[in-house]
Amino acid sequence: MQTDIIIADYHNARHQAAISQLMDHYARDPMGGGEALPDAILDNIATGLAGVDGAFTVLALQQEKAVGLINALPGFSTFKCKPLINIHDVVVVDGLRGQGIAGLMMARVEDVARQRGCCKLTLEVLQGNSAAQASYRNSGFDGYELDPQMGSALFWQKVLS
Repeated sequence: MQTDIIIADYHNARHQAAISQLMDHYARDPMGGGEALPDAILDNIATGLAGVDGAFTVLALQQEKAVGLINALPGFSTFKCKPLINIHDVVVVDGLRGQGIAGLMMARVEDVARQRGCCKLTLEVLQGNSAAQASYRNSGFDGYELDPQMGSALFWQKVLS
C-alpha cells in the first residue's frame, strides 16, 4: 500500500485530528508511558505546536488515513553555531510497524532540516526500545559522545509542574 508523507498544516481540522489521535496512540503505548493523554492536551496539541516557531509535523498517510507522525522542533547547536532539529515524537500505528514508515518520515524530516541549513538531527530513545533503536540506526542515527573515554550523553529532565 502506498504511503504518502506530508507536512501537516496545524490549521487544517483533519491534520489536527490526526495529530491528536496519533499522539494519544503513542501515549497509550508502553513506550509512551502507557496512559491516555488528557483531553485538554489532545484538544490543543496542534495549536500548541503551531505556536512554536519552526516546529513542524510529518504525517504518514495511507488511503488518506494517518498512520504515522513525527513532531520536529527547532534547536541550536552552540558548537556548530547552526540550527538543528530535535525529533520529539515518532509514532507508527500498531500493525504497520516494521514496514519502513518511520524511515520515510525521517527522510522527510532530514529534507526539511537540510533546506533550513541545520547541522544535525537529534532525538531521544528509551534503552529498552530496541525496535525504535534499530529503525533510527537504519536512518543514520547513533549514540552521542564528544569523547569516547567520557561515555555517551545521557538525557535527563527536571519536571517543573
